[in-house]
Amino acid sequence: MKIKFKLNGKDVECEVLEYKRALDFLRDDMRMTSVKEGCGEGECGACTIILNGKNVNSCMVLAVELDGQEVWTLEGLNEIGDTRIQDAYVEKGAIQCGFCTPGFIMSTKALLEKNPNPTDEEIKEGLEGNLCRCTGYTKIIEAVKLAARGEK
Repeated sequence: MKIKFKLNGKDVECEVLEYKRALDFLRDDMRMTSVKEGCGEGECGACTIILNGKNVNSCMVLAVELDGQEVWTLEGLNEIGDTRIQDAYVEKGAIQCGFCTPGFIMSTKALLEKNPNPTDEEIKEGLEGNLCRCTGYTKIIEAVKLAARGEK
């Protein structure tokens, strides 16, 4: 099936298999390697993308559902020079093994787009679909606050 959508600000038109997940399509076909499979069940957030302004687990979306939509991945943020969130995660030491980090960054981006000055509770709610086995979350919350302030 042929689909057309925006990927990281660029128009894309391509063939996809009807049963292929967006996760596999983005990672394998489009080479967006920041989109990672953790659980494959929508529980961990490692595959988080921004779909029409909302953070979404790409393992729970079929590639054909991207038709007519706007998708952002971490690669797109890098391409446009939007590294404020990544810089904050590094500054606050909110990265250990790094497997979950792209998903957290995409959820942080979606949160800050809707709420540029979130409280701790709003940050926790905004990131509740993302799991990390290494950091303990305190540094992640600090990183989101730093990114919200826009400091380098």
